[in-house]
Amino acid sequence: MMNICREDSGKGLDMKKLEVGTQGIHVISDEAPLEGFQMLKQAGFSGCDFGLNSYLQNYTLYQFVHNDFFNKTDRELEEFFAPHKKASELTGVRISQMHMPYPICVPKAPQEFNAYLQNVVAPQSLKICAYLACPYIVVHGFKLARELGSEEAEWERTEAFLHTLAPMARERGITLCIENIYTDVGKHIVEGPCCNARKAAMRIDQMNDRYGAEVLGFCFDTGHANLVGIDFEDFLTILGHRVKVLHIHDNDGISDLHQIPFTFSRDRGNRASTDWAGFIRGLANIQFGGILSFETAPALVAFPTEMKCHTLKFIANVGQYFADKIYDLS
Repeated sequence: MMNICREDSGKGLDMKKLEVGTQGIHVISDEAPLEGFQMLKQAGFSGCDFGLNSYLQNYTLYQFVHNDFFNKTDRELEEFFAPHKKASELTGVRISQMHMPYPICVPKAPQEFNAYLQNVVAPQSLKICAYLACPYIVVHGFKLARELGSEEAEWERTEAFLHTLAPMARERGITLCIENIYTDVGKHIVEGPCCNARKAAMRIDQMNDRYGAEVLGFCFDTGHANLVGIDFEDFLTILGHRVKVLHIHDNDGISDLHQIPFTFSRDRGNRASTDWAGFIRGLANIQFGGILSFETAPALVAFPTEMKCHTLKFIANVGQYFADKIYDLS
């Protein structure tokens, strides 16, 4: 039996194990960001997924309500996030990826409401991303297939929006990352935007060719993929180098729970609900060089507050397990 607690075997000078990151939500506060970054560092993380959705939450957006956080001037935004930037630099936990507020297009919302999200919130998000020296920002595609009649029409609307951001992304060295997401019809979970790997790969290549830069990439979300039955290894292998960031989390195959990997089983035989073996093989196949980033913030409030540091360390250990397995297969 393989000893998974072994030391590195020394595969070669050109190989290194992947780093591990997680969300800043429930860890990093605006009042004392250094404490949160230190907590991430002590737990074993070197990357932070800094979500801007905390500043404009989706439950308000679905009610067609927004605050004025993104109305700040460039200077005001930089002053607000300066302590976060400094904390990241002091601890060495870099802001490796970000998430734009979502949804950035609310179905059936007034036209002026969505215009505000796309013409104010989105470009302001890119400015914050650039200020924090973050190379990737995740953008949810528009969920409009049912309203517009087809997935192709839905993509046309998303693509038109991405074109408004692409010049700024190119100028600031940022890659926008579309993500595989689900939607619901009645009480049924079905595929949403970006769940077809071949279409996504083609669309990413077309946009990058147009701008002569990697302005568009992909974020692979394990929880969303599990909900709609995506083959992890096949999906990742098709997308290849286009996969820039990850959202790693687990669920029961029914609800989007954002829990720690290996939390759920399919049956009493304790087979994992999520295909983690396929996930590992897929990342090894494409020689993924990014950060193994966990989107498991809800787990931090599922456990007692007193266990937060222990929970973070456990998540980091799961990440190291993935890193070891991917390294072995690479």
